[in-house]
Amino acid sequence: MIFGTGIDIIEIDRIRNSLEKYSERFEEKVFTTKEIGYCRSRPEPAIHFAARFAAKEAVLKSMGTGMSQGISWRDMEIGHCPDLGKPVLEIRGKLLTLFEEQGLKAIHISLSHEKGYAIAQAIAEQ
Repeated sequence: MIFGTGIDIIEIDRIRNSLEKYSERFEEKVFTTKEIGYCRSRPEPAIHFAARFAAKEAVLKSMGTGMSQGISWRDMEIGHCPDLGKPVLEIRGKLLTLFEEQGLKAIHISLSHEKGYAIAQAIAEQ
């Protein structure tokens, strides 16, 4: 059963500007070490940072929480399945507690980017 859905779109230049202006401070506030390593390893890191930022926003929308109740950006990690390449979500901390309290089974995510935008969708399953 679907508990909630979320979608987010972001201008890649907005994330690129934050990366240039705030550099590691921005990265370390929003992204995990694994996410930073992956994004930095790509030819255009800002695209991948933007997609992950959008995914985190979409996850919060799918759960109906937003950034409330002590949730941290780093409570979510967007990785990928090595065999298939599809994005996968790992949750921890306060977000994991809320996930369990809501009786959720999974949150499915999808990422995409084109020209100047990155978009992500999340579907929370109960």
